[in-house]
Amino acid sequence: MTSARSSAAGLRAVILAGGKGTRLKPFTANFPKPLVPVGDRPILELLIRRLIQFEVTDITLSLGHLAELIKAYFACHPRLTEQLHLRYVQEEEPTGTAGSLALVPDLDRTFLVMNGDLLTDLNFDALVKYHLQQKALLTIATSSRNVKIDLGVLEFDQNHQITRYIEKPEQSYHVSMGVYVYEPEVLKYIDRHRYLDFPDLVLRLLEKGRKVCSFPTNCLWLDVGRPDDYVKAQELLAENKASFYGM
Repeated sequence: MTSARSSAAGLRAVILAGGKGTRLKPFTANFPKPLVPVGDRPILELLIRRLIQFEVTDITLSLGHLAELIKAYFACHPRLTEQLHLRYVQEEEPTGTAGSLALVPDLDRTFLVMNGDLLTDLNFDALVKYHLQQKALLTIATSSRNVKIDLGVLEFDQNHQITRYIEKPEQSYHVSMGVYVYEPEVLKYIDRHRYLDFPDLVLRLLEKGRKVCSFPTNCLWLDVGRPDDYVKAQELLAENKASFYGM
């Protein structure tokens, strides 16, 4: 980063940290997914330290599953929390990855939202600057992910005669990183206490003709809620611990 003030500086960030981490069971049965360690620090702490680099220090954690353990962790780490204005909202019942935003007070200007289980070196300055330039209502940070089908794929005609045989094809897709920039107007499309996941919110905005943009990036991005990505995260940290803990 340069000495120039980040476009993200001073923005509020909402981190969705209420998931149950079902893909990492049984490890997360009695342990909140955002506290899953990468090395000897929780993935949530690494994400927060990345935000601090971009002067994003007003952070609200949206909690649900095992919320008290997450609160206890940060209560025991004052050297980190003294750098933050850290707030919590807690759901009694899950309201979805978009619905939970209705519980967060005072989101009255551009704000960031992200999942709490990400390992990334995303440039938040570039993301927010792009969002503002596009005058989008919502911007989704996007990564390219290759998906391999570990089987032979057949194509055939209406007579079932084989026309093509593709061995273990691989396809590249543009996928959501779970990091977003919102304008507060989006909140008008979210009903309080009604369940709404993020993909349904996007479809709702598109149906209304609102502008939703993608921010393509080739940055590091791992979703540690996926077992394969969690293994990769541990390997990357073992190779270069200082760079991750310096986030």
